[in-house]
Amino acid sequence: MQHFAGKKMKAAVLIGPGRFCLQEIDIPEPRDKEVRIRIEGCGVCGSNLAPWEGRQWFKYPFAPGQPGHEGWGEINAVGAKVARWQVGDRVAALTYNAFAEFDVACEDAVVALPPSLEKKPFPGEALGCAMNVLRRCDIHPGQSVAIVGIGFMGALLTALAVRAGASVIALSRRPFALELARFYGATETIALEDHRRIIEQVKGLTDGAGCDRVIEAVGAQWPLDLAAELTRERGKLIIAGYHQDGPRQVNMQLWNWRGLDVINAHERDPNIYIRGMHDAVNAVATGEINPSPLYTHGFKIDRISEAFAAMQQRPDNFLKAFITT
Repeated sequence: MQHFAGKKMKAAVLIGPGRFCLQEIDIPEPRDKEVRIRIEGCGVCGSNLAPWEGRQWFKYPFAPGQPGHEGWGEINAVGAKVARWQVGDRVAALTYNAFAEFDVACEDAVVALPPSLEKKPFPGEALGCAMNVLRRCDIHPGQSVAIVGIGFMGALLTALAVRAGASVIALSRRPFALELARFYGATETIALEDHRRIIEQVKGLTDGAGCDRVIEAVGAQWPLDLAAELTRERGKLIIAGYHQDGPRQVNMQLWNWRGLDVINAHERDPNIYIRGMHDAVNAVATGEINPSPLYTHGFKIDRISEAFAAMQQRPDNFLKAFITT
């Protein structure tokens, strides 16, 4: 194993709401069943926004490299009991301190990236989440699917649902996002503006029935309310948005009357995350999905605050930011 004892690396430290600083800290050494990864890049996840903005339950400073969990790079050291991986393997990994030049991962939390993905960004956890949400949606050919919110997740799910044979209605407040949804095969696009008008439009597109599957991918109250209204009787309402800013109210009368299956598509089992990441590698490597147009904003690690500001402000051409070292 290559030892870096005493050597330093750069790591971003979230020291308070809206405030990152760069620190030089010791390069970590992998334990027996861990690998060390020289991080090439790490995606900025929507779930990172809450600690950046500040909530009363967060304690600052965060550990160096947190909350980066969408890292990819090259293994440059392996623990004494690691047999599956070698120095030089290019991988995506489920780690939690990846806003840094190096991070360590359990050997079971690493997914190989094939040569066809060389030099390409690969925020594995984010891509894996989309694959796991798709699995929970149970989409079949010929179904109507509405996707409320075309960010990174919504755009990927548009492509995946079209690939599964569905007719997709994409809804977003941003013209750029609607154009991207059309690029990925959406049959119809609707601006997220007027609640009642949207319901009538979707009814008109579905012979008055509503959609077989509706995926809420925003993480806010109004899109959640709207998503339920767009779901047909005995349809499935899938919650893919990350609702991190407090409780929500639901129209249980509507859910009961229509007999909706409501699916919380968020996972917490690391094994399921890794399964999704494997599926994402296969989907991207085979051309089933092309996420490249979604990586809209890249920043070096010393500009990480700009990346988070872009995610917060979401200019019209923003989908996904990532940090490179």
